[in-house]
Amino acid sequence: MRKLGKNSLLAFGDKYRIYILFALVFAFMSLFAPRFFNVFNITSILKVISMNACVAIGFTVVMICGQLDLSIGTVITFAGVLALGLKPALGYAGSIAVAVVAGGLVGVLNGLLVAKAKINSFIVTLGTMTVLQGAIYQFSGGNSISVSTPDAFVISDFLGKSLLPLLTPRILISLVLVLAMEAYLRRTRSGRNFYLVGGNRNTAWLAGIPTDKYTVAAFVLSGVGAAIGGVLSVLESTAATLKLGENSLMYVISATIIGGTAMSGGKGGVLRSVVAIFTLEMLYTGVILFGLGNEVKIFIAGLILAYVVLYEAYATYKHENDLGRRPELMKELEARRMAKEKA
Repeated sequence: MRKLGKNSLLAFGDKYRIYILFALVFAFMSLFAPRFFNVFNITSILKVISMNACVAIGFTVVMICGQLDLSIGTVITFAGVLALGLKPALGYAGSIAVAVVAGGLVGVLNGLLVAKAKINSFIVTLGTMTVLQGAIYQFSGGNSISVSTPDAFVISDFLGKSLLPLLTPRILISLVLVLAMEAYLRRTRSGRNFYLVGGNRNTAWLAGIPTDKYTVAAFVLSGVGAAIGGVLSVLESTAATLKLGENSLMYVISATIIGGTAMSGGKGGVLRSVVAIFTLEMLYTGVILFGLGNEVKIFIAGLILAYVVLYEAYATYKHENDLGRRPELMKELEARRMAKEKA
């Protein structure tokens, strides 16, 4: 019984590890980091993570399907550059629509090449990332794009203004999108089908689920989420730099895996990914508040990435080792073993 109780505790810790880690980091920073626990600082952190929170929505769904999207960083930049670059010709309504649709079309292309052409998602999205980088430089001329018109400043002020403590319109938009996608994945049949596709593609197909359509849909969600994140970011800052989404790829990948999404597919959650992003940003903010250099931040990021790789390798090994085992039979065998030891 002790063994079973210990295993149950370990299983609980593994299932809710990101929430436990979040609570520990938040408590530590609040107690020891100078000027961490105040409304201004927490609001600043939420503003910083709001872009990557939007990106994590679709990226998590892609990973749940057992795929990978390396193009999210360039889609962020591409959408941001389009949103501001086309504004003089199309106005904000037109340029934002074009930017979001462009992100969706990138997702369609990625999804079709993966689902229909059967090309590995790593190769497909690596190629897409390279092509988009070229398109960004061609469109922008290799320069950042900024807008200084009165309507631009009105939108920027609105997105950055606090409506409630800790919450600005930009943060609220990101939060609503995250919660809506979390509810969709957990509460609807079509949402749960993404898990079935990622858990066992052949079984999902035999069950009548159109696996190719769900794969394409996952990449479309990833492209649209990245585009929305990029658009919201440039609308508030009124500038689109060519390095806007440069750090998002490894940041979002690390947070998604730390949040419990398996690279092998079939497991994960959007809300967990966003909580992991929040946790990482608190760590990085703490480094700054403690007066440590950027090299310490890079070192911590490296340690986190190493942990992510090792944990994913362990999780894959454990999954393959337990594949085909019957839990009730294992419990019975364990009970017999303990009975023999007592005798």
